[in-house]
Amino acid sequence: MSDIPRLNGVIKALEQGQTAFVAFGSVDIENAIAMAATKLDGVAFEMEHAPLDFPGLRNALQFMLDRGQIVSGGTLAPAVTPMVRIPPNGIEMNSWIAKQVLDIGVMGIIFPHVSSVEEAANAVGAARYPRLKTAPRYHPPGIRGDAPARAARYWGLSQQEYYKRADVWPLAPDGEILVVIQCEEMRAIENLPKMLKEVPGIGVVLIGEGDLSQELGHPRDYDHPVVAEAINEILKICKAHNVPCGHPHPDGKNIERLVKDGYRFLMPSSPRSFGVLEQGRKLTGRS
Repeated sequence: MSDIPRLNGVIKALEQGQTAFVAFGSVDIENAIAMAATKLDGVAFEMEHAPLDFPGLRNALQFMLDRGQIVSGGTLAPAVTPMVRIPPNGIEMNSWIAKQVLDIGVMGIIFPHVSSVEEAANAVGAARYPRLKTAPRYHPPGIRGDAPARAARYWGLSQQEYYKRADVWPLAPDGEILVVIQCEEMRAIENLPKMLKEVPGIGVVLIGEGDLSQELGHPRDYDHPVVAEAINEILKICKAHNVPCGHPHPDGKNIERLVKDGYRFLMPSSPRSFGVLEQGRKLTGRS
């Protein structure tokens, strides 16, 4: 690690062997202020099933910053790490959207519907700058365009410092960008072992149980044996490849089971009470 402390709190939790807590949030200022004051490790601004709002996202990120917290904490790391779920499905390969949100300053991207090695490599590559084939950690090759000024300023780094840290973890040990791929169809489950073996840089695999249950013919019936079996297979594959597995719907009824089963990336809903977050932190020893 370099002498700059870890900035991405979600990565910090994961690399310390803890369970990370990240909640979806809408792209608006009041939500950003509320989320930044919680014990969440990160917030994933929703732009897959909500409007693709780049100016709104930039405003939200600015309002997540708290000058008092920065001074008292003595660190540039935001109290809650900003992430985004972007709209393209894996087959669409729209890397320009990843470029836009990274240039604004987010530290993680959730890529929906990633179901093949090619799609996984595109997701990771979209979060990386290009380098020569002879450079260390070349694969998967970066395809992100170079315009770091806004992101470097938001991170509180010089542009050269930003370049050193703007890579994907855990492929780059100092990397501050977390790539999360969503596994939400049977094709993805079939290809997941190969994706995790052949595409370094995948930080988390997030189960997309809504779409998965749709394909299996049991929409949102997550306890149906067919759906539960598919979900459990994703978790099993992730454990076999030592990649954290995420669950998008922990609640008061299932949080204890999810923690016991070994999910490392949990996404409690984000009402103002945050009861499931508190319960989850207690169960994982982070209260």
